[in-house]
Amino acid sequence: MRLLAVVLVLALCGVVILAKVQKMTGTSGFLIGISLAVLPVPLILGAFYWLDRVEPKPWKLLLFCFGWGACAATLVALLANNWATSLLISHQVGGGETLGASVVAPLVEESCKGSALLLIFLFRRKDFTGIVDGAVFAGFTATGFAFTENILYIGRSVADGSPDGGSAVVVTVFTFLMREVMSPFAHPLFTSMTAVGFGVAAISRKRWQRICAPIAGWIFAMLMHGTWNSSPSLGAAGFFGVYFLFMVPVFALMVWLLVWARGNELRTIGRQLAVYVTAGWMSAPVPVVMSSMRTRKQARALARFQQGPTGDRAMREYLSFATSLALLRERVARGLAVGHFTEREQELLHHLWERKDAVSTVFARVGEQEWFRKHPPLMPAFGRPGPMPMGGVPPQGYRGPYGPPGPYPQPGAYGQPGPYGRPGPYAQPGPYGQPAPYGRPGPYTQPGPYAQPGPYAQPGPYAQPGPYGQRPQPQPYAYPQAQPQPYPYRPAQAQAQPPQTYDYPATRPQAAPEEQPPPAVEQ
Repeated sequence: MRLLAVVLVLALCGVVILAKVQKMTGTSGFLIGISLAVLPVPLILGAFYWLDRVEPKPWKLLLFCFGWGACAATLVALLANNWATSLLISHQVGGGETLGASVVAPLVEESCKGSALLLIFLFRRKDFTGIVDGAVFAGFTATGFAFTENILYIGRSVADGSPDGGSAVVVTVFTFLMREVMSPFAHPLFTSMTAVGFGVAAISRKRWQRICAPIAGWIFAMLMHGTWNSSPSLGAAGFFGVYFLFMVPVFALMVWLLVWARGNELRTIGRQLAVYVTAGWMSAPVPVVMSSMRTRKQARALARFQQGPTGDRAMREYLSFATSLALLRERVARGLAVGHFTEREQELLHHLWERKDAVSTVFARVGEQEWFRKHPPLMPAFGRPGPMPMGGVPPQGYRGPYGPPGPYPQPGAYGQPGPYGRPGPYAQPGPYGQPAPYGRPGPYTQPGPYAQPGPYAQPGPYAQPGPYGQRPQPQPYAYPQAQPQPYPYRPAQAQAQPPQTYDYPATRPQAAPEEQPPPAVEQ
């Protein structure tokens, strides 16, 4: 019922405004005005639709904005401007028409166009999440307003021309160039100032910011509109000075602000979706793909190529739901009050889970390519890195972001199967391969400088039997606590004596005669 009431009101306003414009311009002027006024509309709407690709708005809201600007706002502005200008002239105010164009028209028109933003901000709060959303709504509203206003101005130039039609053509061409070639974005630029104020209010936690930001944007929009309307009264030099020194820089600054705001939204989406990757609701490549318009486009193209229209629709819906979920969580992270957050979050997660299997392969493929683009392979010591094979297959010796191949897969950087496999830089043949000082046989194996025969091989003082040779026998190298054995460093004449009468050095005590020596201990 609400939708039907809005459609009926806008339709009634459209019929009334078109009837009044036809009466003021005549039939020929009305038809020519419509034919010329519609030319820049697709260009302007396409620019704002391109800006709205991150989180596309419902087409019902966009149609409401365009209809409000073309029908309701234009009708109210036309009636209010005519009444205020007539009132100024009747009171003999000097320059009543100039004052009406410079003061009354900006006040009335910016208030009428900004009321659409106010209605959406109050009644469709979930669709108004930032500066980009406000600029899109303002662009559609102002484009509709400029469309109807151009019909009126071009139709008047046709109707006010001379009977022979010569001057009418000149005036019509001049009006067309001024309004649709030099300044097609004039009304969208003015209303975008109000939109920036509402966008700041949408992301602010302080009450005074939510109240003052829209008012400040509305005042700045009126000042810009009044400056532009009063520029023709300054002469040609004043007009072009205002155009190039004021309007063009402000337009460039607004374009930069909107592009930056959209990029910031994309970075926010990637940051917030990482939480759901950790929780297991999404795969790891999803935040990577969602944080760039280029990868989003690649994902949709690949889904359309692999699965047809069904895959394209599933991917488009997945991107939309994931974007809404990330921006919803960002509002909660900022401390803004969000009604029914848990229910809305569960609803969006349910929609994403239903489409997870249909888009997981596409996300993995596009995410892997994007990861390799941001992390190119290292430059080799000699030569240049080879080109990336078609299909996103990683080069040799380079690790993939989401699974195999790993850093040392086969084939590796130095051949197959890997840098530490066989054959590799340290395998045969090579500077350290076979034969080599560390190959087979080694320096401490046979034959070598210390192998047999040698000072420590047999025969020698430390060969078998001995403490460092093969398994020692109780004789002749047992510990002194066992049966006395010849000391290895004793002079040769001492070795000829019986072991029982061996004398230890004076520094060591002799065992008592009555004590029995302990049994030999094997080592």
